[in-house]
Amino acid sequence: MSDNQNLFAALRAAFPANLDEHAVETDNGLVYSWRDLERATAMIANLLQALKLPPGSRIAVQVEKSVEAMMLYLATLRAGYVFLPLNTAYQSAEIEYFIGNAEPAVVVCSTKNFGWVSKIAFKAGTQHVFTLNDDRTGSLLERAAHHSDKHEIAKAKADGLAAILYTSGTTGRSKGAMLTHGNLLSNAKVLKDYWGWRKGDVLIHALPIFHVHGLFVAMHGALLNGSKMIWLGKFDPRLAIEKMREATVFMGVPTLYVRMLGERTLTREAVSHMRLFISGSAPLLIETFNDWKERTGFTILERYGMSETVMLTSNPYQECDGERRGGTVGFPLPGVGVRVMDDQGQPMPVGEIGGIQVKGPNVFKGYWQMPEKTKEEFTADGWFKTGDVGKIDERGYITIVGRSKDLIISGGYNVYPAEIEGYINEMAGVAESALVGVPHPDFGEVGVAVVIAKPGAQLDGEQIVAQLKSKLANFKIPKRCFIVDQLPRNTMGKVQKNLLREAHRGLFVQGLARS
Repeated sequence: MSDNQNLFAALRAAFPANLDEHAVETDNGLVYSWRDLERATAMIANLLQALKLPPGSRIAVQVEKSVEAMMLYLATLRAGYVFLPLNTAYQSAEIEYFIGNAEPAVVVCSTKNFGWVSKIAFKAGTQHVFTLNDDRTGSLLERAAHHSDKHEIAKAKADGLAAILYTSGTTGRSKGAMLTHGNLLSNAKVLKDYWGWRKGDVLIHALPIFHVHGLFVAMHGALLNGSKMIWLGKFDPRLAIEKMREATVFMGVPTLYVRMLGERTLTREAVSHMRLFISGSAPLLIETFNDWKERTGFTILERYGMSETVMLTSNPYQECDGERRGGTVGFPLPGVGVRVMDDQGQPMPVGEIGGIQVKGPNVFKGYWQMPEKTKEEFTADGWFKTGDVGKIDERGYITIVGRSKDLIISGGYNVYPAEIEGYINEMAGVAESALVGVPHPDFGEVGVAVVIAKPGAQLDGEQIVAQLKSKLANFKIPKRCFIVDQLPRNTMGKVQKNLLREAHRGLFVQGLARS
């Protein structure tokens, strides 16, 4: 097996010797053993291989969170194909773009969306569309049931493609980040050591499984350690706290911590069985960091990563490596290089703000079918330009201070202003729009739209928001929309978004209004 670099082979090798032990326990009382994972992934892998797909075929998946959806991911790796997860909130215009761009051989969607998704898929040339629901129904499982539960893991090289994750550019055009078996396995192994995974650990899996945090960081962590997962299909703060009596590790976005802090049941006693709380995908407000420490006695470990690189940095787990410092994302992970550079490509002095660049075995292979864009995002000496802006202090702690391209991270999801502005600008009566991110106590950041009407046109901010709701995923919808006479501009005529952010930053968080 040693010559096979398939990520699934490494995960399978970490299963406990006793396959009848519990691997996953769900919030609705279902129990899956490691043997169930082994057999189900074999059957789904056999189904995929029976379709006689071309090598490197993409399997695009937009389904609700379920253990079967996890099995589909593992089966895709096992069969040697490329997994392409899609956010469940995406609507038809977005799905049409992803399917058109990635040209998947197989699309799997929820039964309720089969009508419109299959129409888009077949029109784009996809041969096979299956359904999969969160109640163990759907044509995928019906078809897989007829296949053998024995399967030899497909051979894969370390630089072979394992997954494509779509991430937008500020132009609004999404880019498919190509991640290899080697990228994902190297990162999972580093995190296993760095976060002190140990025998007997139990993970509360409370995240969606269509992006890096839930799909790779959390799931690979538990699987590579042979650890049981307590699986929450939908996040319920009270249930999560209750389950902490049986668990040791929790990973969440800041929003989840804010919601748990709102529960009276969150006490030191309730979390006394826990070992580690990890936060990422969006900036953790220092208030949340401090409140959590005060209520539970635990210091949240904040880390930093992105679709293109999986995890890059982490606050220390071991006390001997340093303290966990709120407002920072810690140190570069072992084997990962992080540097801060100015616009001319020169290193910034300690404590000075510049563009963050990274290098390491976790850094992606490039953007799907975008060689020019890929080349543009790497430096001549092979470092990836993250687009994030930050600084490194004298002790080596990294702080992210913003995004160079006005990216908004709302509840852990990336929102690209140019995409939303494009939709607003197409609306009748709209002359121009600008979307900025402002602080929000629950989501970390939310979008606020500022719109100019065409001469003589009457616009209503609430109606603009309502129109967007029929077109875009909910996390992209601005929380407020203001109609104004003009936008602030610099001498070059460019909209000064920093002034708009400043003007609206106190909208949702008291004490941040302009003084």
